[in-house]
Amino acid sequence: MTQPLYLVGPRGCGKTTVGMALATAIECRFVDTDQWLQLQVQMTVAEIVEREGWPGFRARETAALEAVTAPSTVIATGGGIILTEYNRHFMRDNGIVIYLCAPVSTLVNRLEASPEEELRPTLTGKPLSEEVQEVLEQRDILYRETAHFIIDAANKPSQVISEIRCILAQTALRKQGGVYT
Repeated sequence: MTQPLYLVGPRGCGKTTVGMALATAIECRFVDTDQWLQLQVQMTVAEIVEREGWPGFRARETAALEAVTAPSTVIATGGGIILTEYNRHFMRDNGIVIYLCAPVSTLVNRLEASPEEELRPTLTGKPLSEEVQEVLEQRDILYRETAHFIIDAANKPSQVISEIRCILAQTALRKQGGVYT
């Protein structure tokens, strides 16, 4: 794989977990845009949002996306990266985008199992299950519009990785000489 591979989806869908393991399996670099950004500015997402508001964070997120995009890289994106039209087009034009899709119940269970509230500011101020439902209802269409492929992320990470590897292999065969070689 030489094109960047972008993993998109809501909080808790497994972008970082799957991305790290996938990058190891296919011998690529792994970058999480939120982690990269936090290291660059020495602040958590919550602190950036508190100081600069969501528009400031979204601008930094776009800069992070551009900075980490490189060949042979698996990129786990922030859940809201698709809210910016430029980011949706940038990812589609510069690599392969995979939407890790999971039902609300799976997302809530995962978020409750590893809470990171201090790192992940609330998006609506509502209880977690309501927030996840509401945010997913707003963003699902954007994830789908952005993605080249949609994977059921309710499965175990090993299964998700296996499905992505199959997609990458099939895509490489179909697109030799094209966008995805």
